[in-house]
Amino acid sequence: MPGEKSIIVTGCSSGIGAYCARALSKDGWRVFATVRKPEDTGPLEADGIEALLMDYTRPETIVALVETVRERTGGRLDALFNNGAYGQPGAVEDLSTEVLRAQFDTNFFGWHELTRRAIPIMRRQGHGRIVQCSSILGLLPYRYRGAYIASKYALEGLSATLRMELEGSGIHVSLIEPGPIASRFTANALAKLHEHVDLENSAHADEYRRQLKRLNGSGPANRHKLGPEAVYDVLKHALTAPRPKPHYLVTTPAKQGAFLKRLLPATLFYKLMRRVD
Repeated sequence: MPGEKSIIVTGCSSGIGAYCARALSKDGWRVFATVRKPEDTGPLEADGIEALLMDYTRPETIVALVETVRERTGGRLDALFNNGAYGQPGAVEDLSTEVLRAQFDTNFFGWHELTRRAIPIMRRQGHGRIVQCSSILGLLPYRYRGAYIASKYALEGLSATLRMELEGSGIHVSLIEPGPIASRFTANALAKLHEHVDLENSAHADEYRRQLKRLNGSGPANRHKLGPEAVYDVLKHALTAPRPKPHYLVTTPAKQGAFLKRLLPATLFYKLMRRVD
């Protein structure tokens, strides 16, 4: 439809991506929602959303996605919301380089490939919004999340640099940094932990057993966890505000953690983070 804004949203099989794709569609956006598995397209299409297959680890699917969107919109793309990701738990010393590389392929290199293919479209039309769903763990350290944290720290640095390089082009870049959000993220992380870490023979075996109680849901619930609508609230601002913010912290733990990092001496801050579960 003429005047209808278009957006690519990745990682839409569940969680933040699924919620935001549907909410954007209801708010009048033409949404191109990506999933990795064909069976995940049906629920989105049933809600009137254009679901497309794309896997960050397969560059040819990124090329095909952008070309399909270009054909359907007549060469227009108003916004990109990079969201699809997973978390690989495990102590740094327990993760092989191959496992770390796989984490970056999905959480970082694939995002870069899609972003750099979207930018020329936005440059030609003279405007665009790029929103990266990062994490508070792109700003703070946290034990046993080294691979995920490394990918998000890299994303923060690359995106902040990109924002400066695009100044004056009409293209704005923003980072969303959520804390705990209700999704399948934890369940997926648990599967990755069992798949890639030798839990019983690790020097961290006792800590893994304690952590598993939280990851498998048998520990106390996180009272600060919010629903994906909390992310959508700030996503709307990043997509529509005349001057979108560089950073959007979401959830109380995220805001508290960022504040304490600025306030406390490094040694005291790291000691405090060492005690966080």
